[in-house]
Amino acid sequence: MTYLLPLTTTADERDKRVAVLPVGSLEQHGRYLPLITDTVIACTIAERIAAAYPVQLLPPITISCSHEHAAWPGTVSISARTLYDVVRDIADSLARSGVPNLVVVNGHGGNYVLSNVVQESRGRMSLFPAFEDWESVRAAAGMEVSAYDDMHGGELETSILLHAHPELVKPGYEASDHDGGSRRFLLTSGMGPYTESGVIGRASLASARKGEDLLAGLVGAFRDHLVVLDG
Repeated sequence: MTYLLPLTTTADERDKRVAVLPVGSLEQHGRYLPLITDTVIACTIAERIAAAYPVQLLPPITISCSHEHAAWPGTVSISARTLYDVVRDIADSLARSGVPNLVVVNGHGGNYVLSNVVQESRGRMSLFPAFEDWESVRAAAGMEVSAYDDMHGGELETSILLHAHPELVKPGYEASDHDGGSRRFLLTSGMGPYTESGVIGRASLASARKGEDLLAGLVGAFRDHLVVLDG
């Protein structure tokens, strides 16, 4: 599956000052989306960015902090400490090789520790998409469900895959909507008490057109991050 890996040579990466690191996960996404959904989405966003801007595209981190999904088979996690250290080590290695700035393209909402890695970088890292980026592109793409109510395996994720990698979407998403309600104790209890299927969202509203618009909006939104990092 070559769409997860950049195919550039060392000659292609000369004079790059910003690198882009996709961070995904290996976790359940219901019966119709693959375990690698978050990784594919992060890689797809990063690939579109690299096609539009002079950045170095890195291969993805494919396993991250998915502990809230542990009730479903196939989910694998690492600790927040490990994810922190891996991203920090990558940033340090890039800096030593002459690439001073790193953008972390996060595809999994449970990777809270990435905010701290970026916060501690003192202006050398950015986390993308930011909450504000998602809010603006969701509105522009005509998303019908709020981010809170479309938490997992819903309209947004299914739309992006329907556009970019429709071969990964299995039948059944049209009839898998689920409202998880208030999830006050999600961090304590995981997702199990809030959904039997693993889905919280309305995938029935997904479309390839929405996915296309979401990705186009994110590519445009990235420009602001690049300006803040590298002028």
